[in-house]
Amino acid sequence: VFGKDITLILILNNLSFDHKTVKVDMSASTILYTRRAVAEILKATTSVDLRSKQGKHIRIKIPYSYYGKYLTTDKRIQVTALCEVMHMHGVKLLVEKTIILEDTNIIIKIPRRVVVNKAVTLEISYANPLPEPVNRCVLLVTLMNQQVKIHLARLAPRERSKIHFEFTPRRTGPLQLQVDFSCDKFSHVKGFVTIAVAPA
Repeated sequence: VFGKDITLILILNNLSFDHKTVKVDMSASTILYTRRAVAEILKATTSVDLRSKQGKHIRIKIPYSYYGKYLTTDKRIQVTALCEVMHMHGVKLLVEKTIILEDTNIIIKIPRRVVVNKAVTLEISYANPLPEPVNRCVLLVTLMNQQVKIHLARLAPRERSKIHFEFTPRRTGPLQLQVDFSCDKFSHVKGFVTIAVAPA
């Protein structure tokens, strides 16, 4: 989840009967959806001794403080581990993993029954998933081909807040409501809901 530390485990297994020493070069970068690297956020090298048929786990931790300011709106991180078997010329293995971080959900609560030409109140709740405060918070609510921009108070670390939003549906049938939450540390956290409007 975006805002939390990331923990990964690299599993190395020696499938042969010979003792092996493996040098592991690990790196992590924030990337775009095109896989183009934006910034390298982690680099580490370690050496692992593996006896015959032995397996070992290497834990990799990427704190939020490493990736937070380098993440794009794609919220993608590419982690690679280049594993080289020592004293065996040219025996290398590259392991790659792309992580797509999840946004905290926007929660939209609607009444059980929504009736045409009758005012209805929705509850929209939103959160700051980060371990630091966020400012310049804005909710953009799109409904019935209209957009309403709502400026919100700053949010403390990990704080969740909510607003109540009133509107009157002018026709029966399905209505699409879209909510887009942005602030100074991240942008475009989206929430959607389809509202079924009943006849009077």
